[in-house]
Amino acid sequence: MSVETMRELQAYGYFILLVAMVVLLYGYWFHLKKSEKVGRRDYEQYSKLALNDDLSDEILENVSTNNDNAKRSVEK
Repeated sequence: MSVETMRELQAYGYFILLVAMVVLLYGYWFHLKKSEKVGRRDYEQYSKLALNDDLSDEILENVSTNNDNAKRSVEK
């Protein structure tokens, strides 16, 4: 395999990886916007987490132990 062929394959691989990363990034952004719009999460409150990180500050989310998934995550 010549150096030119290897460089060409490297360029194609870079382009494919770049397109895949852009698609993943926009997919994640769309997921965040959709879940915030529906009301599942409020990501604006997490932006204050870096500023309000003292033990005496108020809790962002309370863990509900009503369903089985929450119980399992609390027990672990």
